[in-house]
Amino acid sequence: MENIKQVIQGCINKEHHFQKMLYEHYRGFGLKTVFRYIYRYEKAVDITTDAFVKLFNHFDRFIFPENENDESCERNFMGYLKKILVNTCIDELRKGNMLPEIGGIPEHVWEYTDKANDADQLVLYKDLIILIKSLPPQYRTVFNLYVIDGYNHIEIASLLNIPIGTSKSNLHKARLILKETIKKSEAAKVCSV
Repeated sequence: MENIKQVIQGCINKEHHFQKMLYEHYRGFGLKTVFRYIYRYEKAVDITTDAFVKLFNHFDRFIFPENENDESCERNFMGYLKKILVNTCIDELRKGNMLPEIGGIPEHVWEYTDKANDADQLVLYKDLIILIKSLPPQYRTVFNLYVIDGYNHIEIASLLNIPIGTSKSNLHKARLILKETIKKSEAAKVCSV
């Protein structure tokens, strides 16, 4: 995004033009982040919108140094946005007592552009999300937080209000399930050849 500092400053000043510009530019990133936790499209859209509302209401908490270049500022902003998105998802999962999500992810969702991903990465990302979706909700949430979003077990335990040992155990079990699923998938491919 060009002149990210100006857009962020406009959002801090609650200028709707800049808020709309930011929302439209990062909506795809937001949806992809939310889909790792919430799999019903309508619910994911609602949660993404809720996260952006939280962002715009508390944008003054995002501080960026004036001497930072646009690329660095954008990376910092995306980290800030990602944290808000993940926390909004966790809040929603808590409301539903971590019940499993049902339903698929519509194909058009994968069309949202993300300049960091090329076609091969998009296919791998899509396959990974489908594999992660098969995990039980508690394992899936811990796996997403730890492996994809980079939280540590102390942070995960605090976010989910679980013991640290449970976080570690859920991650271990998630990895075992994914490993077994991948093995079965590879074996099926070999047998079909």
